Amino acid sequence: MDLAKKIISSELIQFETHFREAVKSRVALLDRIMQYIVKRKGKQLRPMFVLLSARLGGDINDHTYRAASLVELLHTATLVHDDVVDESMERRGFFSINALWKNKIAVLVGDYLLSKGLLLSLNNKDHEVLRILSEAVKQMSEGELLQIEKSRNLNLSESVYFDIINGKTASLLASACAAGAATTFSHEADIERMRLFGEKVGMAFQIKDDLFDYSSQNIGKPTGNDIKEKKLTLPLIYTLNNCPQPIRKKIIYIVKNQNTDKAKVAFIIEQVELFGGIQYATDKMFAYRDEALSLLHQFNPSIVRDALEELVRYTTDRKY
Repeated sequence: MDLAKKIISSELIQFETHFREAVKSRVALLDRIMQYIVKRKGKQLRPMFVLLSARLGGDINDHTYRAASLVELLHTATLVHDDVVDESMERRGFFSINALWKNKIAVLVGDYLLSKGLLLSLNNKDHEVLRILSEAVKQMSEGELLQIEKSRNLNLSESVYFDIINGKTASLLASACAAGAATTFSHEADIERMRLFGEKVGMAFQIKDDLFDYSSQNIGKPTGNDIKEKKLTLPLIYTLNNCPQPIRKKIIYIVKNQNTDKAKVAFIIEQVELFGGIQYATDKMFAYRDEALSLLHQFNPSIVRDALEELVRYTTDRKY
């Protein structure tokens, strides 16, 4: 991400200022929580995609900074709510909001972040950006609920898996790129191309996340975590569809009834490797990456395009 950070370094600093201003509150408790969130933000991939997508079409402006802030507000709100739903006590190596302030406050904080994002756009008449991001929130909710519905019977098809990750993850990255592009591009076709570009990157990003569950590297989350949560992801779906029936039955039994047994989880990971699930998912991830790059290369060569390509490759090459 070095090139990306280099060419928008001053814009990222500006974005930080805009974001801090956007989350300010007159309630002391809320303001304290907002400061905690701001200090522990992650890699800021989504704001970077917003800013670079805008730069591809012209000069970054106040409209762009508000779009980046809206994306980060919505993303942060969903993470806070996810931690409550998943009963997670940690986020990025720090205590989650619900761990420190309990569930009721965490839910209200998520609601506050959502409302601040909506008001930021409405007060500045950024209606198109708000429309783009509202669609993403709808798709994210649908993706999460679809996963819950389909996970109950552990009979998930590959196509449904792609529908889930498109909603859960890819929709927000797609909207980030479209929102950034909407602040500088004048042609709808270019904005749609950037939306589709972000969607492909988001699909690759989520498959990479799912592959981490089968990795022995120290990546900050327990190996086999998805199995323990009874989540069927692409490596396991492929394995279930391509292994002998006795192995399939055993894997499903373990996921349903023995998903906290480390030895049993290790057995599943071993079978996923043996029957090609990891390789298959890796190939799919790279296919989405290449589709994203193909869309990006429809724009004229520039240092901004190079920076976006670097970000795309980071999503699939990252170690955590």
